[in-house]
Amino acid sequence: MAVLWLLLAALMIGIGFLGAAVLRETDSVEALRPEDGQLIATEQGALHVLDLGPQDGPVLLFLHGAGAWAGLWRPVLQDMAAAGYRAIALDTPPFGFSERDPAGDYSRTRQAERILALLKALDIRPVLVGHSFGAGPGVEAVMRAPERFAGLIVVDGALGIGSQASELPVPLRPQVLREAAVSMTATNPLLTRRLLLSLIHVEAAATDEVVAVLQLPMRLSGSTAAFAAWLPALLRPGVDARSTRAESYRALCLPTMFIWGEQDTVTPLDQGRQAAALVSGAELIALPGVGHIPQIEAPKAFQDALTAALGKLRDAQSTCG
Repeated sequence: MAVLWLLLAALMIGIGFLGAAVLRETDSVEALRPEDGQLIATEQGALHVLDLGPQDGPVLLFLHGAGAWAGLWRPVLQDMAAAGYRAIALDTPPFGFSERDPAGDYSRTRQAERILALLKALDIRPVLVGHSFGAGPGVEAVMRAPERFAGLIVVDGALGIGSQASELPVPLRPQVLREAAVSMTATNPLLTRRLLLSLIHVEAAATDEVVAVLQLPMRLSGSTAAFAAWLPALLRPGVDARSTRAESYRALCLPTMFIWGEQDTVTPLDQGRQAAALVSGAELIALPGVGHIPQIEAPKAFQDALTAALGKLRDAQSTCG
């Protein structure tokens, strides 16, 4: 009987959070997206980007991690634009302001297709800078079409190399239960700062401004349902993807660098070292005293590392066909 009451209580709590999400998520893309953002029509739907800097400058394409969006890259985009780069950050759906997939397909391979579709639509050949969970689709896109990229930089990447196929936990298989879980956590504005603090080492980086940036797209209609549709892609890395196989990294012939926070507890530094060791000619830049999101934890150190990594890529371009 006690277990039954606990289950009923959990159900009521979940219903309450779902109801709060419905009442909170009422805004449209047009109402919320930044004025300098652009919706780019592609073969994979409308993709939202921030595009700063000279249009004829060398191109950098930034990919965000789970729960973030292009706005988290804005200070980096501004710095790189000032240095003469065309700095573009993509909202990888269902996050940010890109068009969400009606079928809810956010697998690593489909996300890679979206990245390649953006390159085609913009007619660019960028250095790809992929952070955290966004690094997986980015590396997948690179492995599928390396000729479309000028280089690759992985930042604290959640790559899932060697991942094995697995089933979703039984409680998360029904969409409605995933929505309840998401409404209590990922789209719950009361937990945004706490979730951010669980990812970083420099706690002072969890400023009100950063929290507000992360929360902005959560007000979009249907965010909780969309995040719940995406959740399997987080819990089950793309085991059918090339970017989960060590041999694909060994075969990669593209100038590649890794930047990693030494205090990263989400994707520990050893994962970065192992990935870098697989790619011929790749190097790893470790940032002391920094956790999983170096671009907000140590902006100056990250900017220096990014600049150094880009220099290494330029030097390596002539040695890798």
